[in-house]
Amino acid sequence: MNDRRIRKIVIVGGGTAGWMAAAAMARFMKDTFCTIQLVESDTIPTVGVGEGTIPQMQVFNRTLGIDEDDFIRKTQGTFKLGIEFCDWGALGERYMHGFGGLGRNMEALQFHHFWCKSHRDGKARSLRHYALNALAASENRFMRPVEAGDSPLSDIGYAFQFDAGRYAQYLRDYAEQRGVQRIEGTVSQVRTDPDSGFIKSVHLDDGRTVDGELFIDCSGFQGLLIEQCLDAGYEDWSHWLPCDSAWTVPSERLSPLPPYTRATAQPAGWQWRIPLQHRTGNGHVFSSRFMEDASARAVLLDSLDTPAIASPRLLRFTTGKRKTFWEKNCVALGLSSGFIEPLESTGIHLIQSFIGKLMAFFPDRTFAPINREYFNREAHFEYDRIRDFIILHYHATRRDDTEFWNYVRTMPVPDTLEEKIALFRANGYVHKEGQELFNGISWAEVFIGQGILPEHYHPLVDNLSPQEIEQRLHHIERVIASAVQHMPSHDAFIARHCRAAAISPVTF
Repeated sequence: MNDRRIRKIVIVGGGTAGWMAAAAMARFMKDTFCTIQLVESDTIPTVGVGEGTIPQMQVFNRTLGIDEDDFIRKTQGTFKLGIEFCDWGALGERYMHGFGGLGRNMEALQFHHFWCKSHRDGKARSLRHYALNALAASENRFMRPVEAGDSPLSDIGYAFQFDAGRYAQYLRDYAEQRGVQRIEGTVSQVRTDPDSGFIKSVHLDDGRTVDGELFIDCSGFQGLLIEQCLDAGYEDWSHWLPCDSAWTVPSERLSPLPPYTRATAQPAGWQWRIPLQHRTGNGHVFSSRFMEDASARAVLLDSLDTPAIASPRLLRFTTGKRKTFWEKNCVALGLSSGFIEPLESTGIHLIQSFIGKLMAFFPDRTFAPINREYFNREAHFEYDRIRDFIILHYHATRRDDTEFWNYVRTMPVPDTLEEKIALFRANGYVHKEGQELFNGISWAEVFIGQGILPEHYHPLVDNLSPQEIEQRLHHIERVIASAVQHMPSHDAFIARHCRAAAISPVTF
């Protein structure tokens, strides 16, 4: 039988993307299927600012057989119930995009339809009181779900916050134990086949050659293989997402540890706060069109909750995506594939998702074009729908206090987003198309949190009387409040299950 399997995979670049790819491939292919080599240079720093995740990362860890407590300890991690947004809809307002359920669906309808009717009648409290994650986060409580019957404690959605550099090292150890070969060096040249245009090898600055059959580009913004060699092209989204810069700085740890990420809107962008066991990650994402670098740096440092422990670092980026993610025999992962600012912590998820798609459409040495076509089609759909969700946060605002907010509030948005806004504004409907990432609860929380309330509610809500709806909402509120009181503090949970062995010093 003719053996057409890929015999050698070369990953160019380490960091989170490179070592996630190496670990996943090592898990499924082992060193008996093909050789996996990863080329990276200790002299090239990784961006390493994406420390927040969404719940889908639990699937990645389980697939690799990673022990969650060990992973949290080794990465100085914490747990994440959602993202708190401050000053987005209007100055002084805040809301939580939680990762768990929202209320309880009734009469085959999502809970928010009933909430909208009661809210219009002045009979409903803010959404936070009907969402376990949001209420627990506000009280700094956390636990994993348990078998508790019909209690909301049986279904707690959560994600992680961790040190990205330590996570890359954790996955490196995992991958190397399973046969991945790390090659230290800097790529100086990429050679292609003159007939097919496929990449044949990468050449290092010390003269070594690393050849392969499938190449994974994890080289970061530069796109060393996918762009500089294969000219994939780039689709610029800065007219929708004008932020193009970020100052980042670590600060001292928070106490108590919040089980959520905070995103605070600023005059020309927004600021993140990510609590870890040993420090706090902070960053100010801003538009250089509307704010100078020095002013943006000052905004960050003046807004820290704990003292800075290093000097701020400036990053530049252009929000958008490659016009093709898989070109010839090269697949781009992470920042090589594009960049969507980390407002909803989707960066690591996109790496995970692309790895999954690559495994689903994994080629043999013939590289059937149909595999690439399906991979690219699904990848573009996912990128575009995440883009729409991020744009919504900027566009759905009543702020008019700066030129930046006037711009994003009044700018034209993609038709796909305009339709979603119009549908929800009309009657509270949220339509999830295909395999888009964010579900109806997520969309509803952001719509409502930023002041987009439906003009009408779903007609079937009137199957229940206003009095019965009010009683049910009150019952849901009591059950959730009671469940939250059974949860330990986030600090206590970490201390019991996964406290880091020592809060070791970190270099930047």
